[in-house]
Amino acid sequence: MSPTDETTAPDHEVLVIGAGVSGLYQLHRLRELGIDVHVIERADDLGGTWYQNRYPGCRFDSESYTYGYSFSDEILAEWSWSEHFAGQDETLRYLNFVADKLDLRRDIEFGCTVESLTFDDATSTWTTRLADDRTIRSRFLVTAIGVLSAPTLPHYEGMDSFRGDSFHTFDWPHEPVDLVGKRVAVIGTGATGVQVISAIAEQVGHLTVYQRRPNWCAPLHNRPISEQEMDAIRADYDRIFARCADTPGGFLHGPDPRSFHDLAADERREFWERLYASPGFEKWVGNFREIFMDEDANAEFSEFVADKIRERVHDPAVAEKLIPRDHGFGVQRVPLETRYYEAYNLPHVDLVDIEETPIVEITEQGVRTSDTEREFDVIVYATGFDAVTGAFDRIEITGADGRNLRDVWAAADPDTYLGIFVHGFPNLFMIGGPQGSSSTINFPRSIELTTDWITGLLRHVRDHGIERVEVTVEAQAAWADEVRRWYERMLLRRAKSWFTGYNENIEGRDRMRHVMYNGGLPRYRKRLETAAAEGYPTLAMTRSGSRVDA
Repeated sequence: MSPTDETTAPDHEVLVIGAGVSGLYQLHRLRELGIDVHVIERADDLGGTWYQNRYPGCRFDSESYTYGYSFSDEILAEWSWSEHFAGQDETLRYLNFVADKLDLRRDIEFGCTVESLTFDDATSTWTTRLADDRTIRSRFLVTAIGVLSAPTLPHYEGMDSFRGDSFHTFDWPHEPVDLVGKRVAVIGTGATGVQVISAIAEQVGHLTVYQRRPNWCAPLHNRPISEQEMDAIRADYDRIFARCADTPGGFLHGPDPRSFHDLAADERREFWERLYASPGFEKWVGNFREIFMDEDANAEFSEFVADKIRERVHDPAVAEKLIPRDHGFGVQRVPLETRYYEAYNLPHVDLVDIEETPIVEITEQGVRTSDTEREFDVIVYATGFDAVTGAFDRIEITGADGRNLRDVWAAADPDTYLGIFVHGFPNLFMIGGPQGSSSTINFPRSIELTTDWITGLLRHVRDHGIERVEVTVEAQAAWADEVRRWYERMLLRRAKSWFTGYNENIEGRDRMRHVMYNGGLPRYRKRLETAAAEGYPTLAMTRSGSRVDA
């Protein structure tokens, strides 16, 4: 890249923060270009989400062979998935296999917690300060810190007084936790809670589930992959990834081409019966498009799923508590489950509706609600994450002219350009940033696309001696407006979920925030391709203080 005086030379041209799915791929791509790149990771090993989340039941809900990297024919040929929806342990083994195959560890430093990132206007460099007071200077920063990597706990009185074991699912101990015969409480019934409850219900002595608002859940229908099936998948990888690239969600499943209104009610029900029996997200993203935008269509399908819940849960009163009333199916994250509803048929499983009987406090013995106290050996907090922006907010990020990113985003929406850039924060590239595609798209299909684009931009920067890159105010405003227009078309705008930036465990997060791009993968890819083909006209680039025209 551009020459720099030795007294101001950065430690690295590019510093990547995070060694999960995104950070590993970004490291590989930049090393291919011969760029001086270093990766820091706060955990003790690589894997990101799949290293940290060890809770029972943690697994993919997109098909394993669509979640893996697509860039290496050698890796595709050598790796075998054992299940259509792989568990956490297998996924972590896969990421370690990739890292070892590409010799990535030699450029990764573990145990590095980032305290602050500060941009220096005079030198156009970033200084990264770590918790141990070390600093690393780099020309460019790439954040690969995760969409769901900042767990949030509730604010119940007495949480520190509980004498048993308690932890957030994100912090599930790495050593085995023996739950056999134990009295266990699970607080929360989002996607993580649903997986935990399903996995432990039959082994614990007694399980009490504390639910604030139920979610629409649908069966995963997981099964093993035989050797013959895996051979067929390998032979079909080109078609698999081409199909993912063409669907809005980056999955094998795309919306049904027919209109909801073109079919009679009995034809719709027949179609939905097939969807409900299908694996993975097909019953969500393979449905009619109107499910996401038309209230009547959504209500009809929601009632279809409600009837399925009533069929699966024996106690009618419990079944009704498990049916959402505040949102329709698919307008927020749909947890995929394996015998989740059947767990409530077990005699030692209780459901507590904390809208009716709120949690008052956590006691030394257990959980006190407004009507009673229940005693437990283990309390599991499945209370979600400060999604999308949370991992950024936990770092003090200071850009040009001393502006603070947390303050900029707190004022209104977390506006970006393509989910990659924020005006006022030059030389900072985000993988999985707010208003990008990674929250709504099969994650690796999105991050490969984004990372390849960032890599192409950094190649352009190197080849043209660029020292500073920043998105224009106009380009960011136009993208943020497009993000908001997509929300207006979707029913999800009414949901109280992380899809809309809502989190009741965080002060001030009781309002709508436009945190995701809902235009789909093909449209997002076209925007990236056009920007690169036109020479990045929305980015202001300078070399040694002078503007470079696009």
